[in-house]
Amino acid sequence: MLLVGKAYSSSPHSSPRRSPPPTPRSRSRLRLQPHRSARMDPVDQSPEEVYSVWAIPPEPVRERLRGIMGGLRAAHGGPAFEPHATVVGAIRLRRSAAIEALRTAAAGIRPYTARVAGVACGDFFYQCVYLLLEPNPEVVEASDHCCGHFGYHRSTPYMPHVSLLYGDLTDEEKEVARNKVEEMDKEISGLQFEISKLALYRTDTQDKSLDSWELVETCHLERK
Repeated sequence: MLLVGKAYSSSPHSSPRRSPPPTPRSRSRLRLQPHRSARMDPVDQSPEEVYSVWAIPPEPVRERLRGIMGGLRAAHGGPAFEPHATVVGAIRLRRSAAIEALRTAAAGIRPYTARVAGVACGDFFYQCVYLLLEPNPEVVEASDHCCGHFGYHRSTPYMPHVSLLYGDLTDEEKEVARNKVEEMDKEISGLQFEISKLALYRTDTQDKSLDSWELVETCHLERK
């Protein structure tokens, strides 16, 4: 449920294939969206870059997911990244506009609950193996709310998920990786956790090494 709340922010100094419930497979590719709603600071002469908004799980859940992700990378390769659920997909903005959009969006959301529906595989690099989240009203409304502030328009329905592995694997390799997730953590399906932090990342989707990806800003969601 989206209610007006408070938010405070901080910037870093440096920068289905399978069963559980149905797991829709996304056949779309990441598309950069032009910005419309985020206001541009006339003083900001920085170039437009690609940004995304991530929902960040609490630390105990992130640590649990990092263990799974590390096991998958050891077996299949791929770049390291922080556990997250994408709330706003890749969109090109100036930094000041992206930060302002995050802050104003976060001010209108209270903490909400996400629940893992199952482990699934996708069709492209950034959706190789992931945890599908239940598209409950809170999860979907939080994304819709943030997308509105960023002027982001989806080309396909929102599929909330937490990626575990980025890579260009064969279908057989993905299935092996999916099975490995369930072997490493037999209780991952059904995991429920609160989202109380949103993060703005610079995410050049052409950079599959993720070396250029950067945490820009975080906003903590507070109960009113």
